[in-house]
This record gives sequence, C-alpha cells and structure tokens, in this order.
Amino acid sequence: MQLKIMPKKKCSYAGRVPLILVLCQMVTTLEVPLDPKLLEDLVQPPTITQQSPKDYIIDPRENIVIQCEAKGKPLPSFSWTQNGTHFDVDKDPLVAMKPGSGTLIINIMSEGKAETYEGVYQCTARNERGAAISNNIVIRPSRSPLWTKEKLEPITLQNGQSLVLPCRPPIGLPPPIIFWMDNSFQRLPQSERVSQGLNGDLYFSNVLPEDTREDYICYARFNHTQTIQQKQPISVRVISVDELNDTIAANLSDTEFYGAKSNRERPPTFLTPEGNASNKEELRGNVLSLECIAEGLPTPIIYWIKEDGTLPINRTFYRNFKKTLQIIQVSEADSGNYQCIAKNALGAIHHTISVTVKAAPYWIVVPQNLVLSPGEDGTLICRANGNPKPRISWLSNGVPIEIAPDDPSRKIDGDTVIFSNVQERSSAVFQCNASNEYGYLLANAFVNVLAEPPRILTSANTLYQIIANRPALLDCAFFGSPLPTVEWFKGAKGSALREDNYVLHENGTLEIPVAQKDSVGTYVCVARNKLGTAKNEVHLEIKDPTRIIKQPEYAVVQRGSTVSFECKVKHDHTLIPTVLWLKDNGELPSDGRATVDKDHLVVADVSDDDGGIYTCVANTTLDSVSASAVLRVVAPTPTPAPIYDVPNPPFDLELTDQLDKSVQLSWTPGDDNNSPITKFIIEYEDTMHEAGLWHHQTEVSGTQTTAQLKLSPYVNYSFRVMAVNSLGRSRPSKASEQYLTKAAEPDKNPTAVEGLGSEPDNLVITWKPLNGFESNGPGLQYKVSWRQQDGDDEWTSVVVANVSKYIVSGTPTFAPYLVKVQALNDVGFAPEPAAVMGHSGEDLPMVAPGNVLVNVVNSTLAEVRWEPVPPKSIRGHLQGYRIYYWKAQSSSKRNRRHIEKKILTFQGSKTHGMLPGLEPFSHYTVNVRVVNGKGEGPASPDRVFNTPEGVPSAPSSLKIINPTLDSLTLEWDPPSHPNGILTEYTLKYQPINNTHELGPLVDLKIPANKTRWTLKNLNFSTRYKFYFYAQTAAGPGSQITEEAVTTVDEAGILPPDVGAGKAMASRQVDIATQGWFIGLMCAVALLILILLIVCFIRRNKGGKYPVKEKEDARADPEIQPMKEDDGTFGEYSDAEDHKPLKKGSRTPSDRTVKKEDSDDSLVDYGEGVNGQFNEDGSFIGQYSGKKEKEPAEGNESSEAPSPVNAMNSFV
Repeated sequence: MQLKIMPKKKCSYAGRVPLILVLCQMVTTLEVPLDPKLLEDLVQPPTITQQSPKDYIIDPRENIVIQCEAKGKPLPSFSWTQNGTHFDVDKDPLVAMKPGSGTLIINIMSEGKAETYEGVYQCTARNERGAAISNNIVIRPSRSPLWTKEKLEPITLQNGQSLVLPCRPPIGLPPPIIFWMDNSFQRLPQSERVSQGLNGDLYFSNVLPEDTREDYICYARFNHTQTIQQKQPISVRVISVDELNDTIAANLSDTEFYGAKSNRERPPTFLTPEGNASNKEELRGNVLSLECIAEGLPTPIIYWIKEDGTLPINRTFYRNFKKTLQIIQVSEADSGNYQCIAKNALGAIHHTISVTVKAAPYWIVVPQNLVLSPGEDGTLICRANGNPKPRISWLSNGVPIEIAPDDPSRKIDGDTVIFSNVQERSSAVFQCNASNEYGYLLANAFVNVLAEPPRILTSANTLYQIIANRPALLDCAFFGSPLPTVEWFKGAKGSALREDNYVLHENGTLEIPVAQKDSVGTYVCVARNKLGTAKNEVHLEIKDPTRIIKQPEYAVVQRGSTVSFECKVKHDHTLIPTVLWLKDNGELPSDGRATVDKDHLVVADVSDDDGGIYTCVANTTLDSVSASAVLRVVAPTPTPAPIYDVPNPPFDLELTDQLDKSVQLSWTPGDDNNSPITKFIIEYEDTMHEAGLWHHQTEVSGTQTTAQLKLSPYVNYSFRVMAVNSLGRSRPSKASEQYLTKAAEPDKNPTAVEGLGSEPDNLVITWKPLNGFESNGPGLQYKVSWRQQDGDDEWTSVVVANVSKYIVSGTPTFAPYLVKVQALNDVGFAPEPAAVMGHSGEDLPMVAPGNVLVNVVNSTLAEVRWEPVPPKSIRGHLQGYRIYYWKAQSSSKRNRRHIEKKILTFQGSKTHGMLPGLEPFSHYTVNVRVVNGKGEGPASPDRVFNTPEGVPSAPSSLKIINPTLDSLTLEWDPPSHPNGILTEYTLKYQPINNTHELGPLVDLKIPANKTRWTLKNLNFSTRYKFYFYAQTAAGPGSQITEEAVTTVDEAGILPPDVGAGKAMASRQVDIATQGWFIGLMCAVALLILILLIVCFIRRNKGGKYPVKEKEDARADPEIQPMKEDDGTFGEYSDAEDHKPLKKGSRTPSDRTVKKEDSDDSLVDYGEGVNGQFNEDGSFIGQYSGKKEKEPAEGNESSEAPSPVNAMNSFV
C-alpha cells in the first residue's frame, strides 16, 4: 500500500529544510511558509511576534523603549493608544516609531520627564486581512526615594530581654531589598537568636552583652536604579540588672529598682505575627512565604506543620533559620491552615496561618491560528481557568465582537467561535480576553481563508547521501489550502511503500529508521488537494561507514628512538577520506620530526616533550571517526623479554547482512600478546528479556574475524567477542550495537505438561512456561485443551495468559484425560503439541480387601494374605496396601489391654506381607486397607491370631541370703517376659577355689511356682558360682549368674546385705582383737593418710602414680598376702576420678542383680569375678585369669567390714 499524510490534530516537525511549517487544520499555530515565491501572491493576517511586558518599570534616566513587532503579508501598519485614547506619535517630537516596526522610542534623555509618559499603552498591527493587538503595557518609572530623617534614641535594655529594631524603608518601585550592616559595610551576623524578618526589621529573641554596638544600620537597595539608601544608625546597649540599677539609682526611689526577673528564663511568645491566628492570601504560581519569629529564653526553636495534610516535599524550603516557610509554585491545593510552633525548655506556643490561594487567569486551551479554504468549517477555542473563574470575551480585529461587523459564517458560543462555510471575507484576527480581579490574558488568533493548489517547496531531484544503518530523512515540504495529503512512492514505476518499514511525518518528511543498501533509489513525493496535485523526486544513496580497522596503540619508547603509530581506515569507495593526526588535540610539532605516510605517523628522535595523546581523525563528507593512543617516553633501558599474556579484547564489532533470523558479525582482533589466538568465543545478551545476562552463542577459529549467527525472533540482541590463546581468554569486547529481530510465532510449546486433580471433581493442568527468549514475540499466551480419553468428546480449549496452571472443574472422579498446552503470541501459534495422559482428582477407595488370611510362621513372625480390590473401586492411583495390627490380650493372664497399633505399608499391588517382631504367646488382631493418592479405604474385617510360646527372658533378679557354714538360700523374681507358661527353673552351681579353678557342676530342677530355694550340705568358707534360668515348653531361656561364699563358722554369720567380696576378711577376726594388731593398724592408717595427702597433691598436678607401689610400702606382713591375692591396677590418671560411674557400676547392698543394669558392669571387662566398689566408687576388686563375659556383676559377701577392708577402701 502507499503511504499517505492526512490532516491530524497534532503536528510533529521533523526534517532538515528550514522554514517548513506544515498547515495543520484547526489546532496548531499555522503560518504560511515564508518562501519567497509564496510571499509574492499569498496574504496572511498580522501576528504579534514581540511586545514589552505588561508591567513595564522603566529607568527614568534612560530613553523609554516600548516594543511591538509583528509579521504578515502585506506588511502590517502600526498604531498606539495611551490610556485608552489614540496616541498620535507624529505630534510628539520626543516620540519616534522604528521603521518597519511598531516599536516606540521616547527620547527623555535630552529633555522631558519619564513621569510625563506614565500610563497604559496598547499597540495595533493591521493589514488588509485583519488587526492584531498587544497586551495593555503599563509604563511606570522606577522610584528610589530617600529615607525620612528621624532622630533615633539609643536603646538600653537588660540582658536576656527581646528586642525589635525597625527598618521601615521608603516605598519604592519596585520594592527595595533590605539588609543590615555596620559602618564598615559588613553584614551583621544572624542566627536562630538574631534574624531579619520579611518586613526588614531585625528581631532579637533575647539579647546578650555582645549585642552592644552603636552601628545597627538598615540599608535599602533599589535594583532598578542601582542605588542604595541608608537609615540612621541605631545604638543598642545591653547591661546586667546591677548595672541598670546603678544607672537609674539617682532618679528612682528604692521601690523602683529593677529586679533580676527579666534575666530569668521564660517560655516563648511571638514577636510576629501577633495573636494566635492570622490570614494569608497568595496567587497561584507565586512563592508562598510564611513567617513566625518568637522571643524567649533560652532561644526558641521554630517548627512548621500543615493541619490535615503534609508539606509538599519538593516545593517546600525553610529560610531564616526555619523562621520562614516557603512553598514555590503554589497552587490551590496548598490552601489550608499552617501552624508554626515555637518551643524551648520552658514551654511551647503556636500560631495558625490560614492560607488562601487565588489565581489570576491561566490558559487551558490557547486559541490557535486557522488556515481554511473557502467553504470549510473550523473553530477557535479559548479556555482559561482562575480563582475566581475568569470571564471570556472576544474581539475581532481589536473591536469587541458585539460591535464588530456582522459575519454570517461566524457564531459565538461562550469560549468558542464556530465558523461554517467560510469565504475569503471571513479572514480576520480574533482576540480572546480572559480576566478576573487578579489579572487578564490576551491571545490573538487569525482566520485566513485561502484557496491554493498544492505546492512542494523542497528542491527537485535533491540527492541524499546517508551512512548505512543510520536514519534517513527525505524532505517533502509542501503547502496548499485545503491542506494536501502526501503520498510517497519508491522508483519510477511508483512501487508502494509499506508503513511498517517507514515513518511518515506530518510535515511530509519520509523517515527510513535504518537505511540499508536496499534503500537506495528514487523516491517520489506526491501532494494532493481538491485544487490540484504536485509531486517531486528525491534520490537516496547509501554509503558504507568509515571505520578505523587498525587503531594506534599505546607505546612506551626510549628517548632518542623512533615511534610509529598505525591508523588504517576503511571507507566507502565513493567517498574520499582525509586523515588528520593530532597531538593532545592540537597540531603536530612543526620541527619536521613527525611525518605522515599513508596509514602511519612516524615521530623520529623522540624527546620527553613528545609524550602525550596522539589522535587519528578520519573525515569524509558524511561522517567522522577517530582513535587515540598514548605515547610515554622513558629513559633507555635494556631490551625487555617479550611479555606473554592473554590476548587483548577484540574491538570494532559490526553487524551486517541483518536478516530476520541471522546476522553477520565482524570484528577486529586485539593484540595476541605473543601467543597466537586459537579461537574466538561469541556471546549474546537479550536486553529485552534478560538484560545484563550474557549467554554463549558460538565459537569460531582464531583465524576468522566474521561469523554468521543464527537468531531467534523477537530478541533485542547485543553481541560481544572474547579471544582465546594458550594463556587463557581475553576480557570481553565492548558490546555491539543492538539488533531487534522481528516477532514470529513460537517454535516450541511448554514442557512438563501434567494433568493431576487436586479434588475429586477437578483436573489441574500444569506446565513449565516458556521464558521471554522462547516467546518469539509479544503477547505470549497458552491454549489449554483437554478431553476424556475413553470417550468420543471433542477437545475443549481455553486461552489463558502467561501462567503455568489451569483448573478444569466438574470432572468425574479419577477419569483418564488427554491434555495438551500450545503456546501462541500476537503473531500466531506454535506447532501442534503432543497430548499427555492425565487423571482427574482422586477420591478415597470404596472397597476393603477381602479374604484376609494369617499364617503364623513362628512365635515372632506371621504372614498375612489378602485378595486385591477391584481397580475401579480404588478411584485413584494405587499406592499399595496397609496392614494394621495390634496386640489385644495376653494369653497367659487373659487380661485385655489395648496398645498402640502398628502399621506396615506394602507398595504396589502386592497381596501378601510379613509381620515381624511379634511377641510370643500373644493375641493379635489384624486388618488390611487399600491406599491411593487421596488416602486409605475402609478396613477389612478384623482377623485374630495367636503366636505360640517362646523361650522366656532371664529371671528378673537373683539374691543369695542367709549364708551359713553349709547352706545358702536363693531368692528370685520370675522373668519379666515369660513368653509362655513356665514349666520349671534350672539351677546350676559349682565351687571356685583360691586359684579360681571351677569345681564339678551340679544341675538342679526347681518347680516353676517357687521363688525361693535353700541349698544344703555345702562346703564351709567356699565360694560358689550359680547359673539360673527359667524354662517353657519352647525351651530354656536366658540365664542369670551370681556368686556367694559360705561362712567359716556360725559366729561369722553377717547380715545379708554385706557384699560377698568381703567374706575372705573373716579369717582375720582372731588377730583383729589383739592389741598389737590394733596398734599396727593405727600406724598403717596414719601412713595411708600421709600417702593420700601426697596422692591428692600429685593428682591436682595432673600426675600419675602406681597403686601397687603404695600397697607394697605398707609394713604389715599379714596384710601382704591379701594384697598379693587381690592384685592391683597399674597407673591411672587423676582425670578418671571425676568421671561419673555408669549406671549399674556398683552392686546394690541388697545383693540384687538386675539384668538390665548389669550390662554396664566393669566385671564384664575385667579378668576375675571378685570386682567390687567401695562407697566412694573406687575399684579394688581382684582379677586373675581371662573369663567369659557374664550377664550380671559379681555380688558382695555377707561379712562385716574389717580394718583390712577399710584400708583397701582408702586405696
């Protein structure tokens, strides 16, 4: 199709030909192009182009210049009014009008006064098409009156009082700028305590002695006349209370003396403004200034808030140490109550300022010029706002519309003038006046009725030469009334231009965003309206860009040597480049040492002054490129060894042959740093979808400098290249220019598509969405389709946004579905996806497994079998079968007690399973349930089974009591786990001699109902070892062992709670009653006490000592054999003394040995059976001979403690 330019409501101006102002109907300011050929026969109403400001304050010492410039065809004539009446310029010799202009020059420097010409002036520019008028220009001379003379009395006040020094400058025009200085013209310092108010007065919140001075001077600067007026100096003296009383003592009575009250601290009060509230009015767009100055001691701090609102952040400023709040560009929204708060340590006070923002008129829609052709319609719109609402009035050629000549094509409707079927006589200049009590706005807008056929103002056969890949702008400046439409064609045959490859501006310019080689050719611009047609041809040539393919490189050379910089330029063969070399952006040295030869700059006999930046600049008539390098001059040094390093990064990346799905990338390699480049790595960045993330694109040989790259649609590519040599890879090159590929339909569909239900009546379809790179275009969506697999239903489809899930409701429970998800975008659909099998939501199974059978394998193991449930009743994915079983009662005691149920799950479709870990001789209940993804189904009927008897556990305890010369009594508790019905107990025992040899073994059967048994006819003073276990029909259980000793005689019988290990000490009874033995024992005890003290000292030092050496040191010969029998341990560390003994490491005093406690006994790890512990936990047992590990510890003997035992306990 062909491109057309139609009249639109907005105009954009783009192009190169000056003075092209396209006529846009009904909206923008329109002008006839000032082309000389057009100006010969086209007319245009006047337009005011320059005028003086509305409020014009002049310097009475200079001539008055009142500006009024206008344009139009024919050239307009000018006239003035003064204070509403005609101002005859010719009659006043001091007034002259500038030739060809309406500007007035009033010569008051030679004679006359400025006050004579004070007043309101208005300029009118008129030609045959209408009259334009200027604003009302108010002329006022500036004034800088002198200060009225006054006598200022010195001010004396007490330290800490507040003070206000008035300025009251004379009223000037414009108002003066106020500041306070001293006699030396130094500004007086200001602070939170001392500051100048908006009215110019100087405020002291409290005075200090350093405020005493005689030259407080207020100055008024009148900028317009560049004059400064000075007030009489004010003298201030600050004294203390005592000084004040001394000063007035001669004139005052005793009761009139000042106290120290004024010098005390006091809460704040406001110096300005007065009272608790005040009002402030400001105009829209001005600066709102609010001021609060307080006095008090200590000096108050000022804070500002806005009631029921917040202060605008970017427009609020604090001045004068936060005493002044300023809001710039104030608007009606800034109206409200503002509160200033003055606060010091003694209190706070606030003042509320009610702010009202009014507004002089401001434009909403400014009336714009109209160029119409005969018979056309149009409107002039003038809209303004303000507070209060401004009144809109219209004038025609400077005359109020109500008294202007009547025009049937014109109709006034408030702020709009409506034109219909205009004729040439309808041409006029209309003025819109919007005014309220705060000001006015005046705008001129003409209606120019012209009938002109199209004209193309661009020169014919203009040749445009453009560098490739840059925008090309082909001009077609046109004029016509009515506004012509513009069409562009390419080639002599008029092939149409496609809108998606070109941009057509409303001023007729054709823009080719990226001009390429195929853009070369002749372009025809055609302008048409109802009065005719005009066309013009222009020509476009595309040139290759100029590039520096070999840039000058950084160089370090020695003084006196020669340096060469290379600058190799590649350019379009039709363009002639010029290469210019610069040093430090200036000319090369002119001493003849620098020579330029084609691609090289050679500098001979280098000196220190030659160091700097050398730049190669390549220019053509269309473009310019440059490259620089630094030269560093050093002292001569030995030739360094070559440096081997990774390559320098490639540079000068260029994209050519840009197609939809491929592009050619070329580059210039960097220096290989003495190691050949083996390959180049090319990476890309997708700035549209993953900005800042670089991906691997491809690799090419190190001899290539170009690569053809495959591209994906709708990706904004940037490329970079890295060089690789044997030492590694270079830094990445600078990114290439960006290249946006065209959008296309997706070429793949989402992955990981699944159909699973979350509820029994739905199907949740999920997928892994495509990423932005895979979308291939804007507007990525997904077409989700589904249907039941087993039916003949059609596919149901829905298109969803770029999400990853869609839920289908109202489905049957666990029905198989076929689902598929297809990607699409604004361009089209991806290939048809493959269907994926899914299922709607599961529900709990409906049927329990049937025919549950239990086969008891042994006393701790059973096998359960069942029949599977029908597949349809599962209503979900079969997860397996779950067996619940629990022990319901004891077969031996027949008492029911429920315990926690045990659960075993068997995966898949298994129909049998084993139940391990059962308790023998127990009553069990079992049921089976089927399990799917939703949960369990109903339980099968309970099946009950019994486990057979097993062997019992060991008896719970075994105690040996009442030892006599030839008998021992055994007491025991039955096994805690009989695992059946006990049939009998078996007791085996055998004697142990002094050498720990075992005697003959005696086997004895004891009825199951017994818990006590006495053995008779035993040997006296003999140690026996007992083996005891229970028995059921299944066989014997675990045994428990114990040892005991018969007594020497009847007198030696001890209480039953004495340890068996102490029995041997009974042999010392006879000598223990002898006096010599008692004395010997006392000596031994004293020696042992001394040894213990030494041991404790050595133990605290972390040392080790042998126990046996201490025992050998004892002198009693009768004790030595016992020590030899008992044996001793070797060395031990004192660190072990602090370790707690394990549970069961000490034998209970009642000789009860529990099996569960015996596992931690040290007897298990010793070499004998006589191990025992004293009350302090020290181990003194005797070990001899390797022995099997027993299930219980050895027991203590029944003897009373003897001195020997006491001695051993000390060890």
